[in-house]
Amino acid sequence: MTTLTAIAETALSSTSGEVDDLIEEHRAALLAYARNLLTDHHLAEDIVQEAFIKAWRHAERLRSQEGSMRGWLLKVTRNLIIDRMRSAHARRETLTHDSPDTAMPDQAESLLLSLDVVSLLRDLSPEHQEALVLIYVYGRTVNEVSHILGIPPGTVKSRQHYALRGLRKMHAGHYWP
Repeated sequence: MTTLTAIAETALSSTSGEVDDLIEEHRAALLAYARNLLTDHHLAEDIVQEAFIKAWRHAERLRSQEGSMRGWLLKVTRNLIIDRMRSAHARRETLTHDSPDTAMPDQAESLLLSLDVVSLLRDLSPEHQEALVLIYVYGRTVNEVSHILGIPPGTVKSRQHYALRGLRKMHAGHYWP
């Protein structure tokens, strides 16, 4: 007897495999296209990642024989670039209720703290860095990180634990606000 969970897991794993193949086949072309339009390598990588997320969300398109897959991905990438360029983020606009004459708080302390954190993270192993960044920066759950990295949830928890312990040891005696 097949359970609903087993059916969902089978569908998810087959879609993930299709997306993996799709990424392997089209990533370089999409990245070159996005870099050419944006001239910002990191933003181009973000846009390409969003394009593959859209492909994963539209799994029915992956199985469709209609049109070119690369053409569809290029169109999605172009549309994401246009959306990003038109967004308030690209124009550095923010919505606020504050008067433009209101004094802004000094961010120097938080900037120094973030620089301390980055330098401490560099002293951790890549596996520990990866776990902490996915959990604390990107807000992923242990199960999501487990799926992303392809490791058991217990390993994710272990890496998180030992990474935090290592950070505490490295930072012992220093002041953190």
